[in-house]
Amino acid sequence: MNKSVIVAGLLMLAVGVGIGVGVGMWLTPDQQDSSASEKTPDAEPLFYRNPMNPEITSPVPAKDSMGMDYVPVYADSDSEGEEVVGTVKIDPVVIQNIGVRTKKAELTSLSRTVRAVGRVAYDEETITRLHPKVEGWIEEIRVDKTGERVSEDDILLSIYSPRLVSTEQEYLLALNNLKALEKSPFPDIRRGAEELVESTRQRLVLLDVPDHQIRELESTGKVKKDLHIHSPASGTVTMIGARKGQYVTPETQLYMIVDLSQIWVYAEIYEYELPWVNQGDEVSMTLAGIPGRVFSGRLAYIYPYAEAKTRTIRVRLVFDNPDLLLRPDMFAEVEIKADTLQNVVVIPAEAVVRTGEQTQVFVVREPGKFEPRIVQLGFESEGKVAVISGLTPGEEVVTSSQFLLDSESKLKEATAKMLEAQAAGEK
Repeated sequence: MNKSVIVAGLLMLAVGVGIGVGVGMWLTPDQQDSSASEKTPDAEPLFYRNPMNPEITSPVPAKDSMGMDYVPVYADSDSEGEEVVGTVKIDPVVIQNIGVRTKKAELTSLSRTVRAVGRVAYDEETITRLHPKVEGWIEEIRVDKTGERVSEDDILLSIYSPRLVSTEQEYLLALNNLKALEKSPFPDIRRGAEELVESTRQRLVLLDVPDHQIRELESTGKVKKDLHIHSPASGTVTMIGARKGQYVTPETQLYMIVDLSQIWVYAEIYEYELPWVNQGDEVSMTLAGIPGRVFSGRLAYIYPYAEAKTRTIRVRLVFDNPDLLLRPDMFAEVEIKADTLQNVVVIPAEAVVRTGEQTQVFVVREPGKFEPRIVQLGFESEGKVAVISGLTPGEEVVTSSQFLLDSESKLKEATAKMLEAQAAGEK
């Protein structure tokens, strides 16, 4: 047997079974009889259809293998002109029995709040990593605990470096040389002595010798054994990489200092939420560890790639933290207040019937008449969906029992195609 014939038969059988169940739910036997009696006395059925399999028809009244009467099929007429194929007509009593509810399409605004779980992290732009410029030994360490707060220019530790000692000695010699030659009658000699002093002093500056120690060296004329290392920025010490007596080199990280007055929060959003969010959106955040407090911030950056394992997109949020209540690696719940879409046609999301490759709704054409309509959808938010095309404001759509209507609509469409095939065969 041809595969296409088998597939077509199975599809028609499935539609027939669904419609048989749907008809059984919609109409009681009394209602079926009353519905049939509403036909005009002179109306003649075109043929009779098996209630469980619409592919099976009979030119005369018959019963199926289960004893059910075949359903007569009449040629419907529409006073308003040709109707859309698949349009369903239902008695008002039946509409009430199956609980059909409707809602009008509205031209309104549509907004969305994107919710996600975030992780508090350091502001990478405020991280300072301190390395020595010379080799040497730690003589004294003044800030020896992580978590301590330091201010800019605070003394962190002192280091003994033979290279620094020799550079200081060279600077003192250059000063003495300048003092001896400052009254020289030869301008070139005086200028050379001045340049030697300036270059030697610049070497001390480049080796991070603080100004107060250079001034002390100039005033006392004595070489200092140890060099003070000052904090280059204010913040919190999060890492200490050396202890007293340790030999260090420029590769040794002495401290990591972070300014926690502003923090970053990383959050993950799903792909379908990506069109809603933009840089600069307002963000609110709550934490279990800080109950009753809502923090306000902004969306600073959307990363240009997706996470391979979770298929989510990372975003970076920025919050002010003047009281230092927000601590790195805390978990938080964030809400991104996305931009509002203005003047869009909106319907309840429950009104949409998704059938394979297309989406449709049932539009109320008149009391008891429901027309299937293909629509193109846009954003969805909080139970509402924007309609890009297919509906106009004010049109009424079905929001419940539409799947029963869809089953009957498919049957109507299949019957119409059978009638067309029958008419073509008679010609």
